[in-house]
Amino acid sequence: MDDTETLTVGSVARLAGVTVRTLHHYDEVGLLTPSGRSEAGYRRYADADLDRLQRILFYRELGFGLDEIRAVMTDGGDPVGHLRRQHAMLLDRIGRLKRMAAAVEKAMEARTMGINLTPEERFEVFGDFDPSEHEAEVEERWGDSEAYRESKRRTSSYTKADWQRIKAQGQAAVEQVVAAMKAGKPAGSPEAMDGAEAHRRQIDEAFYPCSYEMHVGLAEMYLADPRFTATYERIAPGLAQYLHDAIKANAARNG
Repeated sequence: MDDTETLTVGSVARLAGVTVRTLHHYDEVGLLTPSGRSEAGYRRYADADLDRLQRILFYRELGFGLDEIRAVMTDGGDPVGHLRRQHAMLLDRIGRLKRMAAAVEKAMEARTMGINLTPEERFEVFGDFDPSEHEAEVEERWGDSEAYRESKRRTSSYTKADWQRIKAQGQAAVEQVVAAMKAGKPAGSPEAMDGAEAHRRQIDEAFYPCSYEMHVGLAEMYLADPRFTATYERIAPGLAQYLHDAIKANAARNG
């Protein structure tokens, strides 16, 4: 083959926008072997080689590995079979990309509590409880609600200092209820109801608008969900029921 009809490896590299090393590698692995050599033994590429390189780069752009490309370009001389193989692999690739996109969308939607904190900061603020571990359940239960969307909007910008302040406010509200309970006050006493009101306001200000009706719904969950019950029982035995009753009494007082 006349050298004037072929291109050097450097020329092909410039035309295709790849490195000479890449073309050498394609030759070494048998993916693109140039049609000829110069008298000095240098690679020379013909038009057919350029066509094959164009197909290789097309598949590389799609993210195919070299082994996948080698498989899809082995058509046994059957153009229809070659196209069918390309089509099947493209559909498979599209399916995987769709699943990846769905996973990314899920991750974006789950950007709520503590997402702006490093793992160290999360531990410092929340201790052993990591809110992000419960995001899937939270979204499943309340993802369609306006309260969830509002909470996600607010908390997405919270800093470590914000979370520390919110945590302190929440603890103060619960301690107010605990103090009333330990003093022997009934759940319907002004002291207990004031603690319940502080609890509602903390949710309302930090996360989402919390009406008295919604607050009562949360109180019911504190008893219905063993995890919430256990959380309050660890603070003080009997607190889950007492807080529930104080919240209902406070709602009735403000109804």
